[in-house]
Amino acid sequence: MIDYAAIRLNMVDSQIRTNKVTNAEIIAAFESVPREAFVPERLAASAYVDEDVALGNGRYLMEPMILARLLQEARPGPADVALDVGCGTGYATAILAKLAATVVALESDPELAAAATKVLADLGIDNAVVVEGPLPDGWPAQAPYGVILLNGAVSEVPEAIRGQLAEGGRLATVLRPDSGPGQGILMRRSGGTVAAGRAFFDAATPVLTGFARVAGFVF
Repeated sequence: MIDYAAIRLNMVDSQIRTNKVTNAEIIAAFESVPREAFVPERLAASAYVDEDVALGNGRYLMEPMILARLLQEARPGPADVALDVGCGTGYATAILAKLAATVVALESDPELAAAATKVLADLGIDNAVVVEGPLPDGWPAQAPYGVILLNGAVSEVPEAIRGQLAEGGRLATVLRPDSGPGQGILMRRSGGTVAAGRAFFDAATPVLTGFARVAGFVF
């Protein structure tokens, strides 16, 4: 019988606390959310490895340390409405739900959206809702958002999503404009303008569906 609670605490101690994550609320959220519930049953034993976990159809559960560092920079708080773009099976949504007032979880894959809806309900998480739609469009119906998480790497952040940030809002993602390693970045809206701050770590996070760079013509 696998003791997932012990493995989860070990993940927090060995992968998250040791990688510059010091926010107590974020650490507590990772300690309380059962990551094994968000992967196919056959992968449950691998849920806590320090790498991205493949969910199928080119989608991944983001590496725990990467997700924790992005959230620490984004600083979701109890007054924030958060948008999780590319929620997959809902793991980051569940973490965000522990930190923010409300979470809108956007997913383009109907099977993943259904899985996320079920597991969030099974865990009694009632301040998050899963919606279906194209990921690069965001979800303007509930905008503006205090926090936006792009749940994977992107070649660039679409203007449609930038425009859904509230004044003072924060957007966190891994920016990966070419085939090389990506970098964790934070964007903020201030004075009506969305600007990117410094990159704060390197990450080989897989590119999120719909956010790959489109090859141009060469003459």
